[in-house]
Formats: sequence, C-alpha cells, structure tokens
Amino acid sequence: MIIWVLYDIEKDKARTRASKLCLQAGLYRVQFSCFLGSLTPNAKDTLRLQLEELIDETKDRVYIFPMSRDELQQTDLLGQAFDKKLVTDEIRALFF
Repeated sequence: MIIWVLYDIEKDKARTRASKLCLQAGLYRVQFSCFLGSLTPNAKDTLRLQLEELIDETKDRVYIFPMSRDELQQTDLLGQAFDKKLVTDEIRALFF
C-alpha cells in the first residue's frame, strides 16, 4: 500500500524521532515533514502506533493517507516537487 505521512509536531525531539521512525519504516522524505512510500498494512499499523505514542495529542498533528497506485500516477508534480533519486524504483515507476 502506498502511503503519505505528514506531520506538524511541536517539540524538536519528538519531531526528529518521528522523522527517524518514518525513515526506518522505509518511507522517503519528500519534504521536511512529509514522507512517501510503500508499506504493508502491518508496517503501517506499527508506524501509526509508534507515532501515536510519540506525539502530544493536544498539540501535534499526524496524517497518514493511503493512496492507490492509480491515484499516485495521477499526481501532478510541479516545480522541484521532490528528489526523484531518493525514491525507490517501485515508487519512481509509478510517477515516471
């Protein structure tokens, strides 16, 4: 499953940890607080639980959006979008 993870986390330490969790899950950073990648449903659930434990639910926001391969192919990338070199062949093939 293709997912986007976006977050707005107030504390630096928690924000850094969220970034590391996304990278460890195999997601690719497309902006400072925005990640894209392909995860199994179990890996997505694990990441969600890890992020949920990390954040302050009264202040922070985390969005995990699933996206079908067809929807990803229809995504418009404008300007500098993101570094195509950082994206796996699987994701790159869906865009280009």
